[in-house]
Amino acid sequence: MELTDVRRLTGASLSLDRPGAAAEAVLNDDQKDQVIAIWRTHMRKTLDAVGWSVEEISVRQYDGGATLLMSAPIDALYAATDLMEAAWASTEAEVQGLQFDEFENKISELRTIIADERNPNLLELEIAALEKNITLLSDDEIVSLGLGENGQCWDTDKTPSPDQVNWEVLGDIPVALVTGTNGKSTTVRLSAAICAVADKTVGMSSSDWVRAGKDIIASGDYSGPGGARLALRDQRVDMAVIETARGGLLRRGLPIPSVTASLITNVASDHLGEYGIQTVPDLADVKFTISKAVKSGGTLILNADDPLLVERGQSFDGQVFWYGFSINDSNLDQWAPDGAPVAYIKNGDMVLRRGGEDISILPVIDFVPGLGGVAKYNISNGLGAIALTSTLGIEPAAITQGLKEFESTPEENPGRGNFMQINGVNVLLDFAHNPHGISALAEAVNDFPAKRRVFLLGQAGDRSDDDIKSMTKAVRDANPDLIIVKELENYLRGRELGDVPAIIKAELKQLNYPEDQTVFTDNELEATKHALDWAQAGDLLVLLVYDQRKEVLELLQSLQAKAP
Repeated sequence: MELTDVRRLTGASLSLDRPGAAAEAVLNDDQKDQVIAIWRTHMRKTLDAVGWSVEEISVRQYDGGATLLMSAPIDALYAATDLMEAAWASTEAEVQGLQFDEFENKISELRTIIADERNPNLLELEIAALEKNITLLSDDEIVSLGLGENGQCWDTDKTPSPDQVNWEVLGDIPVALVTGTNGKSTTVRLSAAICAVADKTVGMSSSDWVRAGKDIIASGDYSGPGGARLALRDQRVDMAVIETARGGLLRRGLPIPSVTASLITNVASDHLGEYGIQTVPDLADVKFTISKAVKSGGTLILNADDPLLVERGQSFDGQVFWYGFSINDSNLDQWAPDGAPVAYIKNGDMVLRRGGEDISILPVIDFVPGLGGVAKYNISNGLGAIALTSTLGIEPAAITQGLKEFESTPEENPGRGNFMQINGVNVLLDFAHNPHGISALAEAVNDFPAKRRVFLLGQAGDRSDDDIKSMTKAVRDANPDLIIVKELENYLRGRELGDVPAIIKAELKQLNYPEDQTVFTDNELEATKHALDWAQAGDLLVLLVYDQRKEVLELLQSLQAKAP
């Protein structure tokens, strides 16, 4: 038995509705029930001893272990991790038949740690903010009340008391959370572009940057709580759309306690095995965590084409806004009871239906990321953006203009459906990185006219052999004329050089893909150059690029600029 990954939870999470602490316990199945029962006893004893009797305990079991959780005051989350470790130490002692003689000394130490971390003003602000229905966000450096243009920030060590705050100038702004296995980044950017057409200054956090309007505040993967706080605290912002990744939800919990809308694009196999999430239904439960943030009167937006979301959506206690290809005139009563809103395809148009009336937003053929109607995954993202922005109060005319003008360029949506032509060769640059995403992309590619097709193929080392094989099969099923396998040296993540390409090679052989149609390269830039050298006018290059996206884009754009 071992305790690993002890961490703070700064928001509600999969198995706990409050901030606190969590840890992963590695446990043999034959000892699991006994150890957890003992841990519960010692955790409760420890909480009572430090004066935290009101705090909750929760456990989520899985094969080979369990996630242990406890709630805690928001001004003592680091101390909470110390409590978790202390309770585990006494648990280990009892399981091993040893006497834990350090309890009183440990409790004295923990009380000191709690006292050192305490911030009484923060706890008072938490209560006052809840009473006034104003969002409070806190971290190591900053405490904020209200959001965006209606918010105010203080250094944490200068946290005011409630009577020092001018509450009349504080308030929230409309906020939406977006998560899902695939499509969340594109949906966020489509939604932000639509809101911008409506003269909104949108705070947006994503896996590439944080922006306030058109200004990039920070670059990098900011799809966790840190990126959300950056966007939500910018006082230029009057509306926000926040990408919310699985990792952040599991490691820290919800980035914000209450939002106008939460949207889930889909759920598919990706990163299974981390934090005890071992199945796709487990992952669906993680994604569904963002439903906890939907405020009273808010809206949960779900993809009607995803069975796991449909199943969970039935039990949501609030308004659900469905979108997708599964919705049509014959089943509107199912998806839009009592005039509930939906977004769907009707007579070739992307349509918003609300109050029992259809509003045509845009012909599918005019939606550039839809690639003439063949990229159904992006059309689905477009429907999601229609649902989200209309929920945020954006009028249909602005939604139409935003969708019509959005082009999935490297500047606006880097590495996601970026389409360009170079000397008659069609090039599609995409970040698809799991079987579900690649299968959706392959479906579009198969419907796209081309003389020959080539795929770049590789994967990070932290994916399971089965995931790598499934992704390989998804590419093989697209029946490309050439597959260029690329090494990802910066993404080995525990494997050795050549391990992932070897799995791909063996799987392609198992799938009877011709060996003379496979090329192996050392990196993505080399693979791209090989594809360009191989290509002829009328060919389609599908460049699945993760590591060297910047270098590949610079190469493609320089060649495009030189083209006659």
